[in-house]
Amino acid sequence: MRAHVHTHFLSAADPVVTTSRRATQAVLRSFAVLCLTAVVQAAVAWYSGSVALLADTVHNAADASTALPLWIAFRFARRRPDQRFTYGYGRVEDLAGVIIVVLILLSAVAAGAESIRRFAAPVPVSALGAVAAAAFAGSLGNEAVARYRIRVGKEIGSAALVADGRHARVDGLTSLAVLLGAAGVSLGYPAADPLVGLLISAAILKIVWGTGREVFLRLLDGTDPETVSEIREAAGGAPGVKEVTEVRVRWSGHRMYGEVNLAIDGSLPVSEGHSIATEARHRLMHRLPYLTDATIHVDPVDASGIASHKVASHNHDDLPDHSH
Repeated sequence: MRAHVHTHFLSAADPVVTTSRRATQAVLRSFAVLCLTAVVQAAVAWYSGSVALLADTVHNAADASTALPLWIAFRFARRRPDQRFTYGYGRVEDLAGVIIVVLILLSAVAAGAESIRRFAAPVPVSALGAVAAAAFAGSLGNEAVARYRIRVGKEIGSAALVADGRHARVDGLTSLAVLLGAAGVSLGYPAADPLVGLLISAAILKIVWGTGREVFLRLLDGTDPETVSEIREAAGGAPGVKEVTEVRVRWSGHRMYGEVNLAIDGSLPVSEGHSIATEARHRLMHRLPYLTDATIHVDPVDASGIASHKVASHNHDDLPDHSH
């Protein structure tokens, strides 16, 4: 029987490089679909004069434009760590998420401003059948993009890609709202069109809040408390581990890094402590698919945790009394 051998470190099949390639592919494919949708909607919006469809077109165009910062971010993420960026270039993805939030916000402001202007200066809406068809096409295009981005984003752990996919899903719903505006106009209520434009703008603002919250959480090294609990459970299950005293987790783009303090029997030799730490890390790498690396620190059970490593107040080199 062959032994079960595998590794969890950077190699020719580096998971960061592999997932970044998949993300880049997802971004480029969805960009093509959204561009096509936006072009069709823009032509119909110009011909019909529908401000609701115009708002939806602006939103879809903004969604397509988010592909550029994401593409740049995923290209950077494929670079290996170096002496200056020892954790790699994953943070560029988080910065791309901020740019995406700003672009979505600007699209909401633009659509809302045009809708308000149309209330003050109404413009007749024509070709209602074409407006309805363009809205339906926009809904289908956005839902296809949403499913693709969310699936790939969840598989590789990219908050920015998942957020962009959810954004596209709501875009699909707002496209359907254009149908309501067209129906209202056909029934003799011309104000229905700019009203739907305002509703779409409000929906976009809601997306800005939800997406921005998730993106800035990652940017500030925030994480899901359930992830911390999962790390404690996985590391604590390794033979020889008495307690998991400290857990720190941070994201760099769509990859996770962890630091874990373990308490073990202080009478064990260093080599055995190392083996325990190796097994704990092995379990973590299997349990959390987005975990790129985990630093394991081993302490004796009677002196484990950050508090046990503090140095009492002292002085040296003519410095005032201080502690570490």
